[in-house]
Order: sequence, then C-alpha cells, then structure tokens
Amino acid sequence: MWGAGPRPTAPRIDGTPAEVPPLSSLSLNVMQACNLSCGHCYADEGRFGGAARAMSRETAFAAVDRLLSEAAAGAPVVVGFMGGEPLLARDLIHEVVRYAVREGEGSGHPVRFALTTNLTTVRPADAELFAAHPFTVAVSLDGDRAGHDALRRAPGGGSAYDRLHAGLAVLDRHGRPRHLSARVSVTPYTGRLPDILEHGIGLGFDEVGFAAVVSAPDPAYEIDAGAFGRFLDGMVECGESALRELSAGRPYPFGNFQTAMYELHTGGHRPYPCGAGAGYLSASAEGGLYACHRLVDDPAFAMGSLATGPDRSARERHLAARHVDRQEPCRSCWARYLCGGGCYHEVARRGRPGCDYIRGWLDFCLRAYVELMQEAPEFFALSPVSDLPSHPAALAR
Repeated sequence: MWGAGPRPTAPRIDGTPAEVPPLSSLSLNVMQACNLSCGHCYADEGRFGGAARAMSRETAFAAVDRLLSEAAAGAPVVVGFMGGEPLLARDLIHEVVRYAVREGEGSGHPVRFALTTNLTTVRPADAELFAAHPFTVAVSLDGDRAGHDALRRAPGGGSAYDRLHAGLAVLDRHGRPRHLSARVSVTPYTGRLPDILEHGIGLGFDEVGFAAVVSAPDPAYEIDAGAFGRFLDGMVECGESALRELSAGRPYPFGNFQTAMYELHTGGHRPYPCGAGAGYLSASAEGGLYACHRLVDDPAFAMGSLATGPDRSARERHLAARHVDRQEPCRSCWARYLCGGGCYHEVARRGRPGCDYIRGWLDFCLRAYVELMQEAPEFFALSPVSDLPSHPAALAR
C-alpha cells in the first residue's frame, strides 16, 4: 500500500548521467616509488609502468589551491596522500598539511586528510602529525608475519611485517590517527580470511577490510573467476562472525560488513561505484589530473591538470558512459545500485569477473541486515565506523 502522498511516477535512479559536482576530494601522488616490492600492487610500486618520480612542493601546493578553489563554498574537503609509499615524501606531507590547514581556514573549508601506507617507515613526527589533525590512515596488511612477508619484499631481505609492527608501536607511543584501518589485498596466495581478520583486529586496528586483487602487473596475483568462489566463502565466514558478535553487543570491526550494514540501513544506492571522476580526482607527481589514484597516467581517464583545472567535458563523458544503467551486463542486474558497476580500474583491465561474488556477498548482507536489526537494533543508532573515508574517493560516493 502506498501512503497518503502521490504515487512516484519515475524511478529514483534512471539512466540520466549525474551532473558533475564540485570537487570535494583530491589525492596527491606525492611519491611514485616505494621501498617495498609487491607483485600484487596495482600501482607497480607507484610507477604505473613508468619511471619513479616525486611530486614537487610547488605542484603539491597547487593541488591544495586547486581543490579549495573548485570546492563548494564552505564544504569540507579531503586531501589524500598516495604512492608508491607516500611517507618517503614525509617532509612534503608535513608541509602540505600545514599549508592546507592554513589555506582552508582562510577560504572557509574544513580540511581532512587521508593517507595509505605500508607503515614501514613511519617516524614519531609523522604519528604526531596524524594525531594533531583529522587523519584517516589505511595500512596495507596481508596477514600474519609469514603471510605478509610472502607478498611484500623488503630491501635487503628484511621482514616487512616486523617493520609494520614497529610502525604500529610508533603510533601507540606518539599518537594514533583518528581512524586507523587495515586493508588486506586478497590474492590466490592469501591465507584464510577469518584468521587474517582476527589477526588484524588483534593488532589493534579500528577496522579491517578485504579487497580482491582483480588487476595486477603480474597476473599470477590476480583473483580469477574460480577463486572468487573461495573468496566469497571466506567473506561470508567473516561476516557470520561479525553478525554473531555484533548481535551480542560486542564490537567487531570487520569493515566490509559494517559498511554494508550502514549503507543498507540508510538506503544507500548509487549509479556509480564511487566518486572517481566526479567529486574526487587524483593528481600525478607532474600535476596531471586523473579519475582516481588507481588510474594515474592512464590517458583514457585523464581529467585535466592542476594548471588548467579539471576538464569538465572529460568528467561529463566519464559519468555519461559509466552510469550503471548504461553498462552491460549491469543494467539487468538486481544488485546494480548497491554495486555501482565495479571499480573503473578493474573493469578497464579485466572486465567483471567478480559479479557472482558481489551478488553472493550482497545476498548474505541483506539476510544479515534483517537478523542484526532484530537482534541488536541499537547497532544502527551508533555512528558509522569512521566519519573519514578509507580513501578519498569514498567521500564523493
């Protein structure tokens, strides 16, 4: 039965492309190089198939200026730091944070920050910076010591895991960011997801989440269609643990599950997978603008430059072509407004090998949402896991 109001005459989402929004988030690829060697890294150690390079101070400051000038009046903005390993450019990061805070205060834009790191080079001054400003820090984690070191090669043969563990100790002693998450990139060589989840929670992260490696420089690290079935089994097992703990009123920071629960509860739906190419762009070390940090140096996703500004026509074409109702086979999929059509980087390089996984995961989440609402409705009265995105693109979904 419809209520007393008028019956809707059109769907809430149709094939009409979204209008290009003001810029709200910009990531800076401050160091397109890395101190680790990881075969599953989408960024090819930050080089994106080219040479290692670093962003200049002038380019970084121009990025902040561009973000503030393109943002809506008084709107909060996010400055992200990406790589490679961004903390190899720590002096620049510290300068940019001070500059962004000062300029943001002058223009009336609250500025928040995001950083993705392997945490192997963090220093006390970095921890103090993260604690002093609204930072979310995402740490790459691949399991326990054996699992992590099997995928991440440190120079000289040392343990990348031991260095990460030492980095966590630095944060504990000198200041934690507002939100500290672990992101696990799942490859064919990844161990049991429930064990990795428990390990990450035990390390003290505020949130632990998984992402399948769909596109990598070395195809041996990519999840194929068959492996997605095992990935789904592991994710559901983790989700069942989260459902059990949260239903009992105990915290359980499984990021994928909690994000799904909050999005379902708030009626989240979208015709795009994220804000890439819309409210979020990424700046290369040389000052080119691209749809996101995973698409740096890809001419198919070029979106202008810091010098000339975002290319509105390119963004309009991007949003028109990639609306989920204009994608095949997405347009006939029941999950399309929850999925958004899939990561642009992954779809461009591999297509959509994980559609059955996505539908399976969402099917589980819909059932779990009903159970959690019945068992612990108070969970949904809490604030989400974080008011800061795990990476800048999330802000503009």
